[in-house]
Amino acid sequence: MAQDLYLLSLILFIALNLQSVLSWRMQNSTNDINDQCPPQPHPFGMCKSRVAAYGYPCEEYHVTTEDGYILSLKRIPHGLSNATSNSTEDTRTPVLLFHGLLVDGFCWVLSTPKQSLGFILADGGFDVWIANCRGTKSSRRHTTLSPEDPAFWDWTWDQLADYDLPAVLQFVYNKTGGQKVHYIGHSLGTLIMLAALSDKKLTDVVRSAALLCPIAYLNRMKSRLILLAARIFLAETIHMLGYHEFNPLGRVAQELLGEVCVDPDVDCYDLFSSVAGPDCCLNASTTCIFLQHGPQSTSVKNMIHMSQLVRKSSIRKYDYGNKKENMKHYNQTRPPPYDLSSIPRHVPLFLTHGGQDFLGDVPDTRHLLRTIIREHDSDDIEVLYMPDYAHGDFVMGYNAPQLIYKPMVEFFKRH
Repeated sequence: MAQDLYLLSLILFIALNLQSVLSWRMQNSTNDINDQCPPQPHPFGMCKSRVAAYGYPCEEYHVTTEDGYILSLKRIPHGLSNATSNSTEDTRTPVLLFHGLLVDGFCWVLSTPKQSLGFILADGGFDVWIANCRGTKSSRRHTTLSPEDPAFWDWTWDQLADYDLPAVLQFVYNKTGGQKVHYIGHSLGTLIMLAALSDKKLTDVVRSAALLCPIAYLNRMKSRLILLAARIFLAETIHMLGYHEFNPLGRVAQELLGEVCVDPDVDCYDLFSSVAGPDCCLNASTTCIFLQHGPQSTSVKNMIHMSQLVRKSSIRKYDYGNKKENMKHYNQTRPPPYDLSSIPRHVPLFLTHGGQDFLGDVPDTRHLLRTIIREHDSDDIEVLYMPDYAHGDFVMGYNAPQLIYKPMVEFFKRH
């Protein structure tokens, strides 16, 4: 009871002080980032500003989900090395890349063609498709809603697994002549695939799944910043105050960081490492490009759902916070769990995780692996552990092409 009163008092304190000026540590951190990597929004989007700039073909499609969101889907149909080969569109194996939380598909082409996974796969003979989930810069349209409508942001990763992921996978499957699709997800992109597979979905269109920094169980994560934010119900506080879009570069996010950064255990001088872990293998130019183009909006409701994973030891659908609302949505008083042990054992899975990852930390990831592996066919699962890697290294690490992408492509070729 005392603990509940303390949390309630803390939430009220934060709510009453949300409009206060940020702490000097947060100001210094933000100013340093802006000085080193000034924002450079590009009017032409990923295809023209990044992919075509290196001479690669790039196509853009729009996919409408069953609940009305219009998603941007990019395609690199071939690479430079096989542009004039005898391969036809139907013989190149399709692969779909799905980004993590607070970023978009740009993360797969951040660096040079020799280091970015999107280019590497295209040059390796794959037909590369890059997803952008609802709420990101290129996927902010809906058949009836606008981003100014609160209902536009009424979703969590449940809906990404139920609508966004099936929509883009089915589109790629149909567009490539009914070929099953290799899937690559990072962070949140792994969670939605695990959720969908646990519900026995997508097995008719997915050929294999590579999960970089798989996240599911989060209650033992090492990020003090995220732990504190979840434990004092920061996302719930934002929602209570009437905010629906969570923009990591927006005023509300910065003010909340200012509240968290007063805790002496939270290092706000290096926010990237405080959240994702101390990376081993990022170079300054790639990190700068990420900071210029990467941060993207999500829904506050999605952040609440992620916080629920941090506070609990199970993986469940969104908890509406009271039995009446849960009954309304699920016909039961508690949100239904995702049973990851029920993932079809024949779906080939490649999983890789890092010893320095603060989000997909080792104890939680090993719990996930034990849950999956004990039921899975041994020939159809491969696990690669990188002791020095943190969360960002798997997408932006300068040595990821040799250490991560090469064995992953070899796995694809065996399946």
